[in-house]
Amino acid sequence: MANERTVPLLPCRSIDEIADFYRALGFTQIYYQTRPNPYVSMKREDLQLDFFGMPGFEPADSYGTCVVAVPDTGLLFAAFAEGMRAAYGKLLVSGIPRITRPRKRKNSDDVSGFSVIDPGGNWIRIFADSAGPSQPEPAPGTLAAALRNAVVQGDSRGEHVQAARILDTALRREQDTTPRADLVEALTYRAELALRADDPAHARELIVRARELAVSDAEREALDDLAGALPA
Repeated sequence: MANERTVPLLPCRSIDEIADFYRALGFTQIYYQTRPNPYVSMKREDLQLDFFGMPGFEPADSYGTCVVAVPDTGLLFAAFAEGMRAAYGKLLVSGIPRITRPRKRKNSDDVSGFSVIDPGGNWIRIFADSAGPSQPEPAPGTLAAALRNAVVQGDSRGEHVQAARILDTALRREQDTTPRADLVEALTYRAELALRADDPAHARELIVRARELAVSDAEREALDDLAGALPA
């Protein structure tokens, strides 16, 4: 049989809170009920996510998750980020809800992916539906390899403390010899991890260091998003 369709059904504390969040990301509410049980359906083009409300549910304890394969993770991230900035005044990079940036995942054959952690604590894991060109890329340098390991811990498993340890060790050893682009990417991600760990002072220091090296618009945009998340 072909043309099957799967719709994830995920838990949340409040279907209204969930609906508001996903509307900010460009979704439309296509179904809503409060009785006999709270239930809402959100859809954005061909992507549909359904949610059921649970009184007393704690988002931080949620195991809700799903994988979404898309043609272009960068394009979808940009759309989500634009909506999030418009609705919240900044990109949400720490706490619940939040979004991670597209990064290659060592535990997914280096396919680029990012995650949306919604107000229900659900991890919507978005990956490219193919790994791209078949030609192998050059082996990453030591810091770049450490960054990919850190991303597995921080962005795939939510273990930001372990991810920070991996990066701190690599930065101490490699920061004076690593390529500039790799260093900027590592410092930027380390600043994001500092924000998740509620350490804005360290995040600010890392952002300043990375800005001194950043040259591309994408690098500056990522750093601007992190700076916007710092407390006043």
